[in-house]
Amino acid sequence: MKTKLLIALLAIAGAANAATYNIDPSHTYPSFEADHKGMSLWRGKFNSTKGTITMDRAAKTGSLDIEIDMTSIDFGHDKMNSHAKSPDIFNVEKFPTATYKGKSFKFSGDQLVAVEGDLTLNGVTKPVQLKVDRFKCAQDARLKREVCGANATAEFKRTDFGVNFGIPAFAPEVKLAIQVEAIAAE
Repeated sequence: MKTKLLIALLAIAGAANAATYNIDPSHTYPSFEADHKGMSLWRGKFNSTKGTITMDRAAKTGSLDIEIDMTSIDFGHDKMNSHAKSPDIFNVEKFPTATYKGKSFKFSGDQLVAVEGDLTLNGVTKPVQLKVDRFKCAQDARLKREVCGANATAEFKRTDFGVNFGIPAFAPEVKLAIQVEAIAAE
């Protein structure tokens, strides 16, 4: 009985150290690059993202829940934006959002270095690891709250998510880069 009580108290104490951060949509833009017939790499980004991050840096644990508005895709080329939204590629009418649910954080010392989680794209969910090469939290003088930022990257095959347009002329590999900032919840 004492062991169960001790475990419960430790769990409550650990939860008390976890902080929740709200994704700052004005500082968070997932971007990507994908092959264009082996001639060049097309780059695009998503202009609308929201979500939350929960993190306990002392316990080196965390989770995240991010939603990307697929209708906000932006190649800087209107015709390509329209095509990417069509049923040929992302079918945004049927799948207007993509999500990433981070299940566990990996640290090296005090630095966040990776997030294990699941990406849902075009209605298909697969594990995707985000590698974090930059991570910092600091008190923001203007907001008077802590803000955390990171740069994360991942690679995956779009065909794993049913995005098969142009195969085999267009390679299936996609490189994802995410600049993210999140503000401590009040």
